[in-house]
Amino acid sequence: MEIKEILSKVDHTLLSTTATWTEIKETLDDAMFFKTASACIPPSYVKEASQYVAGKLTICTVIGFPNGYNTSASKVFETKDALANGAEEIDMVINLTDVKNGNFKKIEEEIIQVREACQGYILKVIVETALLTDEELVRLCDIVTKAGADFIKTSTGFAKRGASFKDVEIMTKHIGTDVQIKAAGGITSIEDAEKFISLGASRLGTSRIIKVLKQEDKGTETY
Repeated sequence: MEIKEILSKVDHTLLSTTATWTEIKETLDDAMFFKTASACIPPSYVKEASQYVAGKLTICTVIGFPNGYNTSASKVFETKDALANGAEEIDMVINLTDVKNGNFKKIEEEIIQVREACQGYILKVIVETALLTDEELVRLCDIVTKAGADFIKTSTGFAKRGASFKDVEIMTKHIGTDVQIKAAGGITSIEDAEKFISLGASRLGTSRIIKVLKQEDKGTETY
């Protein structure tokens, strides 16, 4: 697979709790240079980032991040605020306490509310696969499909592990035809990226791919 194709599926990500504006700008510059699908950054930087890229890059941000146990009303507010500030893609975290309590209808209703707040912009639903049983993941694939989200996403990158090949294999078998998969967290190499894509992921949340390319002195190429 050509590196350009891989990069076109990458959400180049910086969600560190200590990320500075200098680091965010570098992330945005790299995402624009390497022509990634988007840059995924903290909500507090969305307005400034949107102004900085001036329409040359899709800005993605996170909602209810990273633990997901905010109220539905707060997630809806966060979503509307992010879009007003210039975000074009939303990655929301579900409430895992609802999963463990068996409140799957509540999860579906929350996703529907956030989807409506997105007003047609892309919604990715983070289910944090590291903390799920296989049975819970299958159930969530069905819920995300029914709720009308655009993507189901494996991980925040803040749990005990990120995406696994097994996660994506399960998702591929159980999501609806209109739902895509985003694998995120722990994607450390181009080989990993190719494997996740071959298994069915159409987006990758990672910062490592571009770091690898820059370390290999490929950053002077035209992308």
